Amino acid sequence: MPVAALRSACRLMSACRLQRIQAHMMCGHAGPEVLLERVGNAGVITLNRPKVLNALTLNMIRLIYPQLKKWEADTETSVVIIKGAGEKAFCAGGDVTAVAEAGKSGDRLVKDLFREEYTLNNAIGTCRKPYVALIGGITMGGGVGLSVHGQFRVATEKTLFAMPETAIGLFPDVGGGYFLPRLKGKLGLFLALTGFRLKGRDVLRAGVATHFVESEKISALEKDLVDLRSPSVDDVAKVLDAYQGQSTLDAEKPFVLQQHMKDIDRLFEATSVEGIMNNLKTDGSPFAQKQAEMLSKMSPTSLKLTLKQMQAGATMSLQEVFVMEYRLSQACMNGHDFYEGVRAVLIDKDQNPKWKPSTLEEVTEKSVEKSFQSLGEHDLRL
Repeated sequence: MPVAALRSACRLMSACRLQRIQAHMMCGHAGPEVLLERVGNAGVITLNRPKVLNALTLNMIRLIYPQLKKWEADTETSVVIIKGAGEKAFCAGGDVTAVAEAGKSGDRLVKDLFREEYTLNNAIGTCRKPYVALIGGITMGGGVGLSVHGQFRVATEKTLFAMPETAIGLFPDVGGGYFLPRLKGKLGLFLALTGFRLKGRDVLRAGVATHFVESEKISALEKDLVDLRSPSVDDVAKVLDAYQGQSTLDAEKPFVLQQHMKDIDRLFEATSVEGIMNNLKTDGSPFAQKQAEMLSKMSPTSLKLTLKQMQAGATMSLQEVFVMEYRLSQACMNGHDFYEGVRAVLIDKDQNPKWKPSTLEEVTEKSVEKSFQSLGEHDLRL
């Protein structure tokens, strides 16, 4: 077969396989939790739990990690693409209800899930192949860990980003201690403490996404990516830039937080959560009052852990952050607030958690420091 004809046939096969995966994504029947397939020169990861917003499980992590490492070493695979099945979510986070149940029963899931999830997050952050996350829909918690550490994160008008962990007695993990402090000004700390939700193009404007492409063009973008022959990072960037250049949706709307950036930098400048709360209450503006009200609902312990996490992570390597966050995860699993937060927000849904301690003043510096202490031989090793 002539070379030109062979290339044409390969492109046709790639398109057909891509269509088959996309068709499978739309099916209502149960299937594998994650789909892993080579399409053209691309390794394609599809989170396949649309009915539960593609919530991440330990089994999914254990499927993705070895395949990612295999594709990274495979000379036939030039780019990795990750996406979520369905229209609503890329990945709404980890299955924290299952984690809470495991923690109550003493199951080792509370150790294994965090350890293996952070190991996967680090593999994404160090992957030598171009890694493209198509983060249309809800992208929170564990979904952020699967996307934000790769070279490319493509948001759409349907993207909804947040790290809402302080509301359930946890902290913005999966590397939140690395990427959030590196956003402009105090924006990352603001997002970490309040769980504020960014939507659509604002995910790009905040620096979380690298590109914005209208959702109706994502299928065409994906096809162009898998058709690339041995692409470099620059080649992938050119394709993404071209599609971003075509996007006009909401282009003229200002960043929703733009008018508040100076306020955020000023109000969240304090070195303690008590100081931030005092700034917010003293300021008295509607924006400040709203943030004070929001923080008053969060776990006081989580707020203090998160502030220290952000302060420390600002000068750490990605690997050092994951080691720190694993220590924090185990401290939370051994505490009270995570289980109470999951009960109040996700199980009983009464939205009325009873935090212990219940006030910021009762959360001592000693208890915070203890959560950051080494676990010795049980520390995360990367």
